Amino acid sequence: MEKQKKFIRCLFSILLEIVVVISMMGVPSVVFCGDNKEVHGAPAAEMSVRPLSLWDAAILGVVEGVTEYLPVSSTGHLLLTEHILGLANDPANKRVANAYAIVIQAGAILAVLGLYRNRIRQMLLGLIGKDASGQSLFWNLVIAFLPAVVVGLLLEDVIKGRLFGIWPVTAAWFGGGIFILFLDKKRPHELSGLSIESFGWRQGLGIGLMQCAALWPGVSRSLATIAGGLLMGAELTAAVEFSFLLGLMTLGAATMYEAYKNGHMIVASFGLAGPLLGFFCAFVSAWISIKWMVSFLQRRGLALFGWYRIILALVVAAVLLSGVGLQS
Repeated sequence: MEKQKKFIRCLFSILLEIVVVISMMGVPSVVFCGDNKEVHGAPAAEMSVRPLSLWDAAILGVVEGVTEYLPVSSTGHLLLTEHILGLANDPANKRVANAYAIVIQAGAILAVLGLYRNRIRQMLLGLIGKDASGQSLFWNLVIAFLPAVVVGLLLEDVIKGRLFGIWPVTAAWFGGGIFILFLDKKRPHELSGLSIESFGWRQGLGIGLMQCAALWPGVSRSLATIAGGLLMGAELTAAVEFSFLLGLMTLGAATMYEAYKNGHMIVASFGLAGPLLGFFCAFVSAWISIKWMVSFLQRRGLALFGWYRIILALVVAAVLLSGVGLQS
């Protein structure tokens, strides 16, 4: 217990120092805000987009890769990073930066394809009738994928218009952290339960419905789907693996949609070097992050991520309310 308290105090102080120092760096006008139609009286359409430096591209790629599959919300961390880097100081720049952040998810997707290539091969064999378990897993992933597609299409404008702000993200970080601690206490380090081969359509549907909660930025798709798996009776390792595989469909669809919709805008604004570097950084950091997370969860459980989310939410909220270099 004493070691845990020391760890939490250390983590809190580190997070506090990072947020406060970054907020007082030479990056001008670090403003946390939602979408605005005008800034200083100029319509967004008339505003030029700030060029994306290779440094910015690398940072966003690393943040995306590290956080995409951890239950801490990559969207929330990317929004925070965009504000810190000054990429969200006007609506036009914010729109391009948000689209860029979604597109570089392809690097994290490629990492899962590489790490779980045997499972992917099993599902491909299942589609041609040569592996029953692989076929069942594929259709369970499809069932889990569909609810978020329907809800996301229906509520896309509401989500982007009302929830893509730092306060909604901070609230989701805090609420998600409390939920993780509750879940970890209820099923501490549990390795017993259904294996991924034992999943049926009910498990797929339950996880898919839980994934809809992750449409709120800051909740975390990984948190929602891992929690959904555990609540549906899966063992922890099976819930994590299913979450990663489901991410291939969910993130893949979002990436292709955003690339089709805004790819020309990203290239016109940022060129090719930045997105390619972000893709590479996301791939490498996601590969490392996934391997670490799987190993860590087998030994320690989810509690660390719960405390991290709560502390991060409190630090960001405190800095926003204090007005020290940041504005809500």
